[in-house]
Amino acid sequence: MLDAHRLMIFRSVAATGSVAAAAASLGYTPSAVSQHVAALQRETGLQLLERVGRGVELTPAGRVLASEADGVLESLTALGATVDDLRAGKAGRITMNVFATAGTHWMPDVVQTLNAEFPDTRVRLRIEDEVTEVAAHRPDVAVAVRIGEPATVPGYSYADLLTEPYVAVLPVDHPLADRDEVGIAELEHDRWIDNDVRHGPCRAAVLRACAAAGFTPRFVVETTDYPSALRFVARGVGVTVLARLGASELPPGTCRVPVTNPVPERTIGVYVKDSESRNPVVRRTLSLLRASAAG
Repeated sequence: MLDAHRLMIFRSVAATGSVAAAAASLGYTPSAVSQHVAALQRETGLQLLERVGRGVELTPAGRVLASEADGVLESLTALGATVDDLRAGKAGRITMNVFATAGTHWMPDVVQTLNAEFPDTRVRLRIEDEVTEVAAHRPDVAVAVRIGEPATVPGYSYADLLTEPYVAVLPVDHPLADRDEVGIAELEHDRWIDNDVRHGPCRAAVLRACAAAGFTPRFVVETTDYPSALRFVARGVGVTVLARLGASELPPGTCRVPVTNPVPERTIGVYVKDSESRNPVVRRTLSLLRASAAG
C-alpha cells in the first residue's frame, strides 16, 4: 500500500507547483519534501516530477496520481473525523423519524439489536409520517414513504428500501375473501373504511388506483391509521385497502387479498444526514433497515 503521508506531501507539491511552496505550506524544509517525494517515486516505481528550470512539473504519471490522490486523501480525512467523533462520544446517540407502520413492524427489532450491539448508545425514536418533519427536526435517520420522486432535503442523502403493493383487507365472510387476487374495480360497491384521512401519500396511491379503475370509493368510516381501520373491517363494517406492511398482523375475522388492475404501490425510503453518514451506529441502522425491508 502507498504511504498516505508521502502521498499527501506529493499532492501538496502538485497543488502549489513547487517543492519550496509545498514545504512552506506544510512547515517542512524543502529537503524533507524532496526526500518524501523521492521515496514515493521509489515506492510506485514511477517518475512523478521532472525539473523545469528552477522548478518542477508533474509527469503524465504524476498528474494521474495527483488526481487520484484527491479522493483517497478526502476519504482519509473523513475517516479521521469519524475517529474524532467516536473519541468525543458523538456516536453515543442516534435520533430517528419513522412513519407509523414501519415504527410498529420494523423498529422494535431494529432498536433491540442496536441496544444489544451499542449498549452505550441512546436511541431516540419519533413516529412521524411527514417528510417535511425531516428538515424541521433534523434526525440522523428518517424512514419515509414516497409516491413519485423523493423529496429533496438539504443535508441528507436518500435511498429506496422497498417498493410494496397494496392489498385489500376483507371480512372472512366477504364474497371475494377466498380469491387469490381481486381487481380494485370489484370493490366499487363495497363500503370502504378510510385509513388515512390526512390525505397522505399512502391514501393518494389508493385514490389514484380507484380513479384509474373508474370510480371513487364510498367511505363510511374515516380513521387516521391502519390498526383502527382493520378493527372496523373485523366487525364487518366495510373493507379497506392498504400497503402490505400494514396488513402484516390482521385481527381475527379478516383476511388480505392482493389488489390488481391497477396495483397501488408505495415506496419506502430512508434519509440519512450527511454529517452522520460515517457514524457506525447510523451505518448499522441502515443495514438493519435493509434487512427488515428484504424480510
